[in-house]
Amino acid sequence: MEKPQITAFLKTHCGWSGGVRAVLAKYDLPYTEKDIIQNPAFRWEMETKSGQALSPCVEIKGEMLADVSGEEVEQYLIVNGLVQGSDAATEVPMNAPCASEQHGSPVNLRL
Repeated sequence: MEKPQITAFLKTHCGWSGGVRAVLAKYDLPYTEKDIIQNPAFRWEMETKSGQALSPCVEIKGEMLADVSGEEVEQYLIVNGLVQGSDAATEVPMNAPCASEQHGSPVNLRL
C-alpha cells in the first residue's frame, strides 16, 4: 500500500496531539509535523488551510481534517482505504485531552 502524504499541525504538548502522533506511529505512517506552538507561522498556515484555530489539524493527501483526535484520524485512514484496521495498542490514548497533572496547578487570580 502506498503511504499517503501527511502534514500534521500539532501542539508541542497536548493529549489530542499525542493521540494523532500515536495513530500515525501505530500504522508506521511518515508525516511532516508542524508544531504550532513553537512556530507561529505554522499556526497561521493551519488556520488559513483549515478555516479555524483549533488543533490538531491533519492534512492527508490534500484533504484537511480539522480539530481531530487520533481516533478520528484512524477512522479516516481506514474508511478511505489508506490503512487496514489494527487492534494494536498505542502508548497514549488516541482520544483524550492532556491529564490535568501535565499542566500543573491552576492559576489563581486576585482581582
